[in-house]
Amino acid sequence: MTTRQPAEPAGPAEPAGPATFDHRMAVFDSDDDFVAAALPFLGEGLAATGEPPPVAITGPRNLDLLRDALGRDAKDVVCVPHTDWYTGSAANAVARAAAYLTGHAAPGGRIHLLMEPVWSGRAGRSARETTEWIRCEALANLLFASLGTTALCAYDIRTAGPAVVAAARRAHPGTDVYEDPLRLTAELDSVPLPLPPAAARPLAEPHATTVRAWARTRGLPAADAELFATAVAETAAALAPLDGTALLWGEAPACVCELRSARPLGDPLAGFVPPPAAGQEAVPGLWYARQVCAYVDIRDDAEGATVRLQYA
Repeated sequence: MTTRQPAEPAGPAEPAGPATFDHRMAVFDSDDDFVAAALPFLGEGLAATGEPPPVAITGPRNLDLLRDALGRDAKDVVCVPHTDWYTGSAANAVARAAAYLTGHAAPGGRIHLLMEPVWSGRAGRSARETTEWIRCEALANLLFASLGTTALCAYDIRTAGPAVVAAARRAHPGTDVYEDPLRLTAELDSVPLPLPPAAARPLAEPHATTVRAWARTRGLPAADAELFATAVAETAAALAPLDGTALLWGEAPACVCELRSARPLGDPLAGFVPPPAAGQEAVPGLWYARQVCAYVDIRDDAEGATVRLQYA
C-alpha cells in the first residue's frame, strides 16, 4: 500500500478584485460528446486575457482525444493524467486544487480547469466513496467562492454511472436541481453512522504512541501506523475536551478510531480549510486527518460531536 503524506497547507491566492467561482458540469456518453464539451471550454481558457494555460485533468485516452482535436493549440494546454491528480481521498483532491491555484493561477485564482475523477478507481467504487466526492463537489462552491477559477467537471456516464451523475447535478450551480451546499451536506450527514462493533477497543486517552502500537498489531505498516496515530492525536487535541473514551477497531488497511467531543463543531468546512501559516485555526487536527485518512465522518448533536476516522 502506498503511504499517503499530507499535502502542504497552502490555500488559493487572495483575489485581486471581485471574483466568482464558476463551477460547471459536463455529462457525456461518447468520445465525440466529450470532445464537444471539452474543446470549447479549453478554447475559452486559451482566449482568456491574463490567464495561465488551461489545464485538462482526465484519463490518458481522453487526453489523446483532446490533443488531436486541439491540433497546434495542444502545446498551450497543460495535460495531466487524472491518475496523477486523484491519488487519495476526495479531500486530497480539494487540497491539491488549492495548492495548484496558489502556485499557478493568475491573480484572483483565475484559470480554467477541466477535471475528470478516476471513476473506475476510488471515486466510483462504492456508494460510501461517491458520497465523499459529492460532498466535496458541494463544498467546493464555498471553499473557492471568492476565486475567479472556472472549473468544468467531466462526468462520463459510461463509467461514473447514472446514480453518480444524478447526485453530482445537485452540487453544480448550472443545473436545474442544484442544492445549496450547506443543505446538501446536511442531508448527507443526516445518515446515521453504523454502530461500532462490540469488540471495539476502548481507549481512555488517545495518545499517538498507544494508537500507533495498536495499529501495528492490526497490520498497518509502520509508516501508515504513524500517520494514522498522528491523525488521531491531532484530532483529539482539536476536539478537546473529549467526552468519554475513544474506540478503536478494524484491520489494516481499514483501521478506525471514533472520538467524542463534548461540544458540537457546527462547521461543515471543518478540516477542509488548510491551517494558516501562523496562528491557530479552530480545528487544526481535522485538516491533517482529512489529508491522511480515507474517511473523516462528523456527526453533530445537541450534546457534542462524534468524529470517526478511517485510515483506508
